[in-house]
Amino acid sequence: MRYFIYFAYDGTRYHGWQIQPNGISVQEMLQNGLSTLLRHNVEVVGAGRTDAGVHARMMVAHFDAEDVDCPQLAYKLNKILPPDISVFRVEPVADSLHARFSATSRTYHYYIHTHKSPFLNAYSWQVYGQLDFRRMNEAAQTLMEYRDFTSFSKVNTDTKTNDCTITQAFWEETEPGVWRFTVTANRFLRNMVRAIVGTLIEVGRGRLTVEEFRRVIEQKDRCKAGESVPGKALFLVDVTY
Repeated sequence: MRYFIYFAYDGTRYHGWQIQPNGISVQEMLQNGLSTLLRHNVEVVGAGRTDAGVHARMMVAHFDAEDVDCPQLAYKLNKILPPDISVFRVEPVADSLHARFSATSRTYHYYIHTHKSPFLNAYSWQVYGQLDFRRMNEAAQTLMEYRDFTSFSKVNTDTKTNDCTITQAFWEETEPGVWRFTVTANRFLRNMVRAIVGTLIEVGRGRLTVEEFRRVIEQKDRCKAGESVPGKALFLVDVTY
């Protein structure tokens, strides 16, 4: 029988979601916990592959097992998993559902702040200088007019297509000097959100116009886009099915 597990994690000390040969991953911790409790090897498939240092307020994964007491399993997982991984619930689903391929959208938040703060630095990126957020939002709106986001993808990946459908992308000030970028799409490429944010900041600094931002997308060349921003300020916040 198939089960979905809903959980969150602080990605600071992990080498991303996916199991790595040279570092600890969230997937490894979850698989080890489930395998210990269910007393057989359990393979966990996540809704996405967050990069090193990236967090998730809401992540979904699936695993297959027989006769699971869902509330008890969630309780016991929280007892044995480290403090930076928290399970919300486990629930049975149809065997045909897949945590990754059945998802219809994902939403990410990226946080920046424009003043020094000891309380923001761990989960937000400090940007120096003035940014034109009106212009950045104007550029962000153009993302929904395109499908091929090769310019914002990490090179040499194993994806068959770089096409994505972005349904929302905007900046908003959550408190004075603290801004949040929200972006939703049916799928995301590796490093895509961080590259988009880095390029939008170039617009905000006046180094790119909105039309030049469009040309970055249209050239389908990662070298034309801005630098990837740090992963510590990026959060997966929702997965829908």
